[in-house]
Amino acid sequence: MAGHVQDRWYKTEPGPDGKPVKVKTDRHGTGMRYRARYIGPDGTERSQSFPDRQKRQAEAWLAKIEADMSRGQYIDPRAGRVTFRQYALDWLASQTTDPSTREAVERRLRLHAFPHLGSRPLGSFQPSHVRAWARTLEDLGLASSYRRVIFGNVSAALTAAVDDGHLARNPCRAGSIKPPAPSPGRIKPWSADRVFAVRAGLPARFRAMVDLGAGCGLRQGEIFGLPVDEVDPLAGVLHVTQQVKMVGHRQVFAPPKGGKLRDVPLPDAVASVLAEHMTAFPPVEVTLPWLRPDGPPVTKLLHFTGAELGAIRRNDFNTHAWKPALVTAGVIPERAPGQPYKESREDGMHALRHFYASVLLDAGENIKALSAYLGHADPGFTLRTYTHLMPSSETRTRRAVDEMFRTARRHPDGP
Repeated sequence: MAGHVQDRWYKTEPGPDGKPVKVKTDRHGTGMRYRARYIGPDGTERSQSFPDRQKRQAEAWLAKIEADMSRGQYIDPRAGRVTFRQYALDWLASQTTDPSTREAVERRLRLHAFPHLGSRPLGSFQPSHVRAWARTLEDLGLASSYRRVIFGNVSAALTAAVDDGHLARNPCRAGSIKPPAPSPGRIKPWSADRVFAVRAGLPARFRAMVDLGAGCGLRQGEIFGLPVDEVDPLAGVLHVTQQVKMVGHRQVFAPPKGGKLRDVPLPDAVASVLAEHMTAFPPVEVTLPWLRPDGPPVTKLLHFTGAELGAIRRNDFNTHAWKPALVTAGVIPERAPGQPYKESREDGMHALRHFYASVLLDAGENIKALSAYLGHADPGFTLRTYTHLMPSSETRTRRAVDEMFRTARRHPDGP
């Protein structure tokens, strides 16, 4: 055994006859009696103290430490004393994701994880703590999809803690832990009537945004940041190279989500609407920092700006333009005086992308092409999201036969 248990109440000294005898030390009867000592993998001494009459516990603890070291599962006791809040904040600071993503993760941890798990030392985590916390989130009434994101953030931090030697295993991955289920509801795309009713309810300077969302599948931030020189109506192509996004309380230009630059087919109808929009609302040069609030300034000639001819702020647009348009179209009810609009996440501008996907799939477009147009990192994600919108073989059969009979009726001699 590389370590040993020291008895701090007694020491061994040579007796009168030269034989070793035990004598009391100055500490006899005070403090912890036993100290289990060992040399850690880094070459430094570690120890743990135990009270009187617990020598067996000290020996068992030391044996476990040595067994963990031999199996490669050793955890430094000092590392386990770091709290989840301390470690998670350090972990976040070391991430290489874009600033807005780090900010969103920090906000979720601060609001929904730190109040319940933040003060707990990493070495004390048990699956029971995670189960109790997950139940607390459920009792708060948070949506299952949102709880799933929060759970994923906490699990990612604890996985990193395992890699860094603070934990032996991630309690979020215990067999008794069930992550919040993904949202069970299928996407129900808007009808064309609803799309154009919402369009009509928007201020005139924002109406062409609906055509870009529903006709090209652009995200909200990509529409806000669409520069004139990335639209090529002659080639029938729209280059998606940037977006306007919020980092903290500052607007910045940034690459599209996931850094995926892409080319999207530009239908003639959308190109015509954009041309009319440019005539009524001439493009404006807007300067914003690139990627970070302290990033280099970049100037772009944008199709869409706010009333003050600056980059459009997402929250202002959603509150003062989009939600009133939803009310006008009968999608959500009118709000009571002094009250906010009804929450309706499924009816945000992202609904236009779902409409775009449904139109393309109904027309027979393949998943791989649709995934590229939407800027998804994985065609499998596109398939999982929209598979229920794909025409079935029965639908294709009915269409083929119906078309055959329509053709036959135009020729009385039959098919």
